Amino acid sequence: QVQLVESGGGLVQAGGSLRLSCAASGITAMINCMGWFRQAPGKQRELVAAISSGGSINYADAVKGRFSITREKAENTMYLQMNSLKPEDTAVYYCAARRGGIIRAIPKDYEYWGQGTQVTVSS
Repeated sequence: QVQLVESGGGLVQAGGSLRLSCAASGITAMINCMGWFRQAPGKQRELVAAISSGGSINYADAVKGRFSITREKAENTMYLQMNSLKPEDTAVYYCAARRGGIIRAIPKDYEYWGQGTQVTVSS
């Protein structure tokens, strides 16, 4: 199986930056696509960004131009650089991975999940 552990969340003022990390362990050869989802109170979990093993990347419209997803395969680690943060970015951010090679935006299509890390952006 695969284990995912996020780190890097915290409290930041609007306009600031944070970098999230996701470390994968276990049978990492099972992973093709990885992604970051977020869930704000009272809202559904939504895709923020995802990256395939081939390097294809998708971003949610709300974060395009502000967030950047990268993946270091040798280290089994994925990152999310978040710049120009806004209060509406406040949420629990989850790392996710799936065995399939096509990026999907639906949470149920991801087999593996981290525990989540809180990101709070103050105005």
